[in-house]
Amino acid sequence: MVAIHFPAIVEGGRKAGFSVFFPDLPGLASAGDTVQDAALQAEEALQLHIDGMLIDGETLPEPRSLDRIPRDPAVKEVARILVRVDVPSTKALRLNVTLPEDLVHRIDAHANNRSRFLAEAAERALAGQPRPKRKARG
Repeated sequence: MVAIHFPAIVEGGRKAGFSVFFPDLPGLASAGDTVQDAALQAEEALQLHIDGMLIDGETLPEPRSLDRIPRDPAVKEVARILVRVDVPSTKALRLNVTLPEDLVHRIDAHANNRSRFLAEAAERALAGQPRPKRKARG
């Protein structure tokens, strides 16, 4: 995995909470009751968005630095933050796998992103493990 940081703008006020948008990723936004909650929600939203883009075969935009994003007088900025996202170092492939239904329900109850959960579980299982020998057919 490779870590990339996308710039995000936190906007809003105390009564309505805070929203976060990503100037380099139009349409992606998240929100939270506090600035900290909004930033944490932004990280989760960004990861889901990027995972979806990769699955769909889309090219990720190059994130700009915070200094290169112009200020919009119509936006009530509270903060500018960098939000981390983990990106596979290789191209993601869409696969069709068959799993027991109860296992899928348990995965979904445990993880926010099924694909990421399965990929991380596979990487942990394969880390440092010798390749198993195949049984001879006979």
